[in-house]
Amino acid sequence: MSTTDLRALHLAVLMGGPGSEREVSLRSGGAVAHALREDGYRVSEVDVRGPEFTLPEDTGLCVLMLHGTFGEDGQIQALLDHRGIPYTGEGETASRVAFDKLESKKLFVQAGVSTPRWEVLAAGQRPTLPLPIVVKAPREGSSVGVYLVREPAQLEGALADCAALDREILIEELVEGRELTVGVVGDQATAVVEIRPHEGFYDYAHKYTKGASEYFCPAPLDERTTRLMQETALAAHRALGLKVYSRVDILLRADGRPFVLEANTIPGMTETSLLPKAAAVAGISFLALCEEIARLSLQLHVTKYP
Repeated sequence: MSTTDLRALHLAVLMGGPGSEREVSLRSGGAVAHALREDGYRVSEVDVRGPEFTLPEDTGLCVLMLHGTFGEDGQIQALLDHRGIPYTGEGETASRVAFDKLESKKLFVQAGVSTPRWEVLAAGQRPTLPLPIVVKAPREGSSVGVYLVREPAQLEGALADCAALDREILIEELVEGRELTVGVVGDQATAVVEIRPHEGFYDYAHKYTKGASEYFCPAPLDERTTRLMQETALAAHRALGLKVYSRVDILLRADGRPFVLEANTIPGMTETSLLPKAAAVAGISFLALCEEIARLSLQLHVTKYP
């Protein structure tokens, strides 16, 4: 599918969603729709609030900008598969597996991708990993339901909050290190971005509060370490069976060892989001990035909808 063919399609940008990342999703969708429309594409914006949503009758491709629950967990993909309408990003299975931090970790280990040690608890159980630990709801996005527990007094509240979000709780050892993220588009890694929150860790507030974090793109790393981070991101992307694009979050310990936390299959896509920043280092404009994601997606779906 060429860009010329892509321009013949009516593109429906799906955004919003019913989850905790709705406002961020609306910003991503608005930015993508604006960039495509400004360059002459025929674009409609669709605010999705749940499974019942209406698409333009001649929709040729759904551009998915639904972050987190319902968008990245395979639900919207299953609905569109049922309707026989192609969409950007991964299919139902790969989306669901990548969104589930427990399933992701199993695949990382199988593929030899380094990830922090972990255990899984049911509500009421206690962790056996020693403090400090990270307590996570394993099926949320944007660091929703993520707690750093350094002191015993912090544990009960973190466990209770995560139990309210999910039937299982993920406990990880706390790896201290630099917070990095690497985009993957197709089978190519982008520049490495370093994230430096002004305090604490890169939680929801630090992600979406202006001025709460600093970003360095490309990250100030030597060539060998940069290459290692990119190779690690590619290995994680492949381990999850991803084909289109993702943004892989990595912690770099002081001894130079990387630890993969997760891969985001529909990362933020405003012009100031991390994936577009990283692509820009290689001279890839925001519009060109959107076009490449659409092109790769159509290639993936052509066997489904010939």
